[in-house]
Amino acid sequence: MKLLITRPLPEANVAAARALFDVTLREETTPLSRDEIHAALTDYDCVLPTLGDIFDAAAFAAVPAPRAKLLANFGMGYNHIDIETAKTAGVAVTNTPGAVTDATADIAMTLILMSARRAAEGERLVRSGAWQGWHPTQMLGLHVSGKVLGVVGMGRIGKAIARRAHHGFGMEVVFFNRSRVADPGVPARQLDSLAEVMATADIVVVAVPGGAGTRHLLDAAALAAMPPHAHLVNIARGDVVDEAALIAALTERRIGGAGLDVYEKEPQVPEALRALDNVTLLPHLGTAALETRAAMGEVALDNLRAFVEGKPLPNAV
Repeated sequence: MKLLITRPLPEANVAAARALFDVTLREETTPLSRDEIHAALTDYDCVLPTLGDIFDAAAFAAVPAPRAKLLANFGMGYNHIDIETAKTAGVAVTNTPGAVTDATADIAMTLILMSARRAAEGERLVRSGAWQGWHPTQMLGLHVSGKVLGVVGMGRIGKAIARRAHHGFGMEVVFFNRSRVADPGVPARQLDSLAEVMATADIVVVAVPGGAGTRHLLDAAALAAMPPHAHLVNIARGDVVDEAALIAALTERRIGGAGLDVYEKEPQVPEALRALDNVTLLPHLGTAALETRAAMGEVALDNLRAFVEGKPLPNAV
């Protein structure tokens, strides 16, 4: 069977894939073009795509009877794939949920600390050569320990962030989730609305899945509910936050700051956002650790292996 791997992966993952398939490894690090999407569906039995490889309704309309029968997505998020249209076309879709949890939660904590303590701003100051030395009121930020953390989306990653914040920093945890969460894993209060969480928390972390149902979930009204000292951290998907509304809130200093690992139209980041000194910007580092990426590859391969053997897919979506 022929497998297309759309981006370079850790060597161990590629070697394992070659033991199962006739593998084509695409060397480019950019997303597939429309022509490449068409070829992926017509020329291969399985595809291992990732973020940015757009398998939308138009892609399946152009290939109504695809040869490919499995998209084994490399990553937990799959909002770049139209799941229902894929199913209608006879194409199964899987993802790699468990492998990303801890690394993504770690990046959330990184951004919480960087934003609250103005670490990126301070690093730029030192590099610029303009630092004039320590003094008692230099670059005062927000002390994180003991503050209230608001988690938007108490799934695997949300719970992992809450554990780190509660046990590591003594933070009180409140959260918003669309369904009731029986066991958040730490002492935590589920509030009835997003607005309540935004108004209550000193730091809000967004950890919901991407997709049409969560697009601009954090809009201008949600941001307006935040206290003026509060910080927003997004490690979910860029379009969960209304980027224009966030830029306005940061520009007008209506919130304390923000830490972002994702963007609405990445890798494009608006110049207005890049120019601000009260936002920390990371290049989608959520799972960027070799062990994590290799583990993601192993999960994707488990799904591919099950497909080859005619077994139930472990991580079907």
